[in-house]
Amino acid sequence: MPIETVAQEHSAAGVIPAAPWRIRSASVLPGYRLSVTCNDGTSGVIDMSRFIASEKSGIFAALKDEKLFTQVRIELGALAWPNGADLDPAWVHEEIAKNKTWFVPA
Repeated sequence: MPIETVAQEHSAAGVIPAAPWRIRSASVLPGYRLSVTCNDGTSGVIDMSRFIASEKSGIFAALKDEKLFTQVRIELGALAWPNGADLDPAWVHEEIAKNKTWFVPA
């Protein structure tokens, strides 16, 4: 069963939650993938499997632990994990708008 997270309202000064590229919702899919929807309705799948397995994954290497990977949250419109890893929502938006499935480069 997919795990879904939805953006919460944030009251941080200067934050514009309605920016079109901000992540509105995300669901965890099998195989280190995420289904995401942005504020403007752009949606697609982020495949992080190759990136997480790479020797160059840095802070994302901890996400090999599926329990940690499934703890993805939306913080100020970005995908974030409890260990401090996050993905730039503008980059996510750009890539899924082009391809619908984005294989995060290793």
